[in-house]
Amino acid sequence: MAVAVPPRRNRRSPTPPRILTAVPLCDGHDSAVMTVNHELVRHGAEVVYLGYHQSAAAIARAAVQEDVDAVGISSYNGGHLVFFREVLAELRARSGADIPVFGGGGGTITAADARLLQRAGVARIFFAGTPLAAMVDELFRHASTRRRLAAGNGDRALGRAISLAENESSAAARAHATSRRVAPRSPFVLGVAGPGGAGKSTLIDELTARFLHDQRAGRLAILANDPSQPGSGGALLGDRVAAIYAQNDRVFFRSLGTRGAQAGRSAALPGALQVLRERGGFDLIIVESVGIGQESDPFGTLGRDERALVDAVLFVLPPHYGGRIQLEKTALLHGADFVALNKCDDPRCGTARAELAASLVRDTPPPALHLTTAARHDDPGVDQLYAAIAARAGLSPPGGERPCLLCVET
Repeated sequence: MAVAVPPRRNRRSPTPPRILTAVPLCDGHDSAVMTVNHELVRHGAEVVYLGYHQSAAAIARAAVQEDVDAVGISSYNGGHLVFFREVLAELRARSGADIPVFGGGGGTITAADARLLQRAGVARIFFAGTPLAAMVDELFRHASTRRRLAAGNGDRALGRAISLAENESSAAARAHATSRRVAPRSPFVLGVAGPGGAGKSTLIDELTARFLHDQRAGRLAILANDPSQPGSGGALLGDRVAAIYAQNDRVFFRSLGTRGAQAGRSAALPGALQVLRERGGFDLIIVESVGIGQESDPFGTLGRDERALVDAVLFVLPPHYGGRIQLEKTALLHGADFVALNKCDDPRCGTARAELAASLVRDTPPPALHLTTAARHDDPGVDQLYAAIAARAGLSPPGGERPCLLCVET
């Protein structure tokens, strides 16, 4: 029997509500939460989806960095009484006590449990049979009426400042971020672009793992652009699903919906980058574009009408790009500093490597070509790519100790 889909109401807004959804530890299915995700996006929300097997700390860290209006947790594993309380405690510890937490769990969460959770601070538990329209209405109502606490410092302040860059202006974002005091640095900014499905997010996560290993005290920021839906204005911001190593307190991760911008990235990207450069205290910033086409230049590196937003570009493409002629049509491929032929466990990699090398050799200077399989941990191709980026960024040598500056007088 076909399921009736409720009609979509026109909720398109220049400042769409941002809602984070996740599935807890020991809970390995997400069909229910994905249904809710699609319904929220269909009505114009930006949904930051974390995926399943998420810890309370990971959910709270992401909620603060993403500056969301609500958190939704789908829990079927029976540990909800403990887990929801842990999420609330983690939010309070990260200056996020004003972010409401909602839950749902089919028949697992009883009415008595729901009363206990609501006394502990959970906004509401949705039971099996609750119409999707009612969930959407309540989440949108909370998002539009909730009273925000002062953002304070740390990731909460950075997250709020980037929201201001999205919703108001770069100047508002910078004014908000002036309260954050960090040691001045000049982070290296790497733009990562390529067609959809090339494995950009997975490759960025592997680069993150190497950065955290080699830079024992360094900080990394990731800005991930995802496309907004042309009709509703909503967006499923799902790059965090592949961001396993980004669940580290030295990593700041923020998702950006394009909100109608056609450049392959959010119009707020320059303002967000300015905040992170001036106030974030980061050593490296990685910016991921949406899946781009042949004319795209998301970072302004081809030098026509704006200052380049990044210091270098990594172009990622899979072996199944469609033939040699496609390589000649993609402008940014020939303007990149690094090129990664990813998914090299694919049998088409040998042909792709030969065609790509023949195409790139005509560029002046030819970009460095790296062969990677990001889905395979400890891939030597990713090691070599990270080493090349670190050298270009001026990061300290992998595994090397920082020089000792202690002076002892006798």
